Amino acid sequence: MITVKEISTKKELKKFVKFPFKLYKNNKYWVPPIIKDEVKSFDKTKNPVFEHAEARFFLAYKEDKIVGRISAMINWIEVKDQKVKKMRFGWFDFIDDLEVSKALFEIVIAIGRENNLEFIEGPVGFSNLDKVGVLTHGFDHIGTMVTWYNYPYYENHYKQFGLEVSKKYIEDYFLLKNIDILKYSRINKILKVRYKLRELNFFSSEDIMPYVDEMFAVFNTSYSKLSTFIPITETEIAYFKKKFIPFINPEFIKFVVDENNRIVAFAITMPSFARALQKANGKLFPKGIFHLLKARKHSNAAVLYLIGVIPEFQKKGVTSIIFEECYNTYTKMGIDRGIITPELEDNKEIHAIWRHFKPVIYKKRCTFKLDIR
Repeated sequence: MITVKEISTKKELKKFVKFPFKLYKNNKYWVPPIIKDEVKSFDKTKNPVFEHAEARFFLAYKEDKIVGRISAMINWIEVKDQKVKKMRFGWFDFIDDLEVSKALFEIVIAIGRENNLEFIEGPVGFSNLDKVGVLTHGFDHIGTMVTWYNYPYYENHYKQFGLEVSKKYIEDYFLLKNIDILKYSRINKILKVRYKLRELNFFSSEDIMPYVDEMFAVFNTSYSKLSTFIPITETEIAYFKKKFIPFINPEFIKFVVDENNRIVAFAITMPSFARALQKANGKLFPKGIFHLLKARKHSNAAVLYLIGVIPEFQKKGVTSIIFEECYNTYTKMGIDRGIITPELEDNKEIHAIWRHFKPVIYKKRCTFKLDIR
């Protein structure tokens, strides 16, 4: 018999976060989070997303053992302002037992109906900056710190209960050796003169901080047309600024500004922390922090997390300025490949940016939805 228990205490949330450590034990492709950080992100007093969203967390038990977990979320900006009556679910993991996944699905459906929502969709987080999608292709590739990994049987569980594919995502990688950097250099000289642009490179987190608020404003305008978009609030910006910017090697953050020092394009990239996080195994201390600090300076792969361009400069090629700067940094640091995080399959504009890099699609994922009216 399956028992589902709603949890809320810090001790219980720690069990929630730690369940995948057991499920994926010895799996060489799963990338664990830092337990303390993930628990903190679910703390309603610390994560500003809870100013406009709510979440409930559940654990499934079988014979007194944890066999599954799920988070049921409502983003009220999405529901009230954007009129999208979506019941979100995420952090959804389970053993290969249909009774377990069914019990967890039913909890989400019930909460959705209680709140007069029209459909459930997941796995997703609270916003565009969270992880997204169940993996459907590429199970034999290591994940990243910003993606979920799952076993192949997950997809079958979604389909067994009538959920249908909602949004499709792809993940690519490219090799630096395939980039014709001289071509980009020639183009960039023309672009900089024509539009009076210049690049900004950084060597300390303190130098980046004055630009972060504006960068997120560019993010909001850049991604506003996407079907998954929810704007990032000022308090969330302050939270991300404090939590993530000091952690990222500043040399991996690139801006392009105009003659008035206005940001017209940006890229947040980072060295791959996947192997370091596997070695840390959920803990910063005593040794985890050293693995992460080493990866911050010494990694052979870079993860391209976010790229944004203000509308008036889209389709004008300004991302090539960012690519040249990234290329120079990556080659200096011994990086030989770039990893592109999940992008909507139907986002043709973003795919066009990478076409000259000869990208290889190596993972696919999607969200599933179910009408609950």
